[in-house]
Amino acid sequence: MKILLIDDNQDITTMFAKYFKLKGHDIHVSNGGQNGLQMIENSPFDAILLDLAMPDFSGHDIIDYLHKNNKVDHKIIISLTASSVSDDDKAYLIERGVHSVLRKPIDPDELLNYLMRIKS
Repeated sequence: MKILLIDDNQDITTMFAKYFKLKGHDIHVSNGGQNGLQMIENSPFDAILLDLAMPDFSGHDIIDYLHKNNKVDHKIIISLTASSVSDDDKAYLIERGVHSVLRKPIDPDELLNYLMRIKS
């Protein structure tokens, strides 16, 4: 699976990158929202793991941009957040094209199993 992980926490991206590579997946990482958006626009991914709370250009900004420009179709975007997300916020994100919202911290095995289930 070709996965893009966008998260400003370098410890998280390093850990998940090592884990997904070890499991045989093609993982690409961005530690910033603007760069992550460029990667989304320039290459197809089987799944995009997107942190919502990033400084400067957040996961919400990426989702809003993709939605406004009709570029969210056929993308599996999983939002990851350590913050609490209300049901209204989840509904809004899903309405904008996000596949699902998962809470951090998340066990890497659990995340990979989830990705494999929704990809099949």
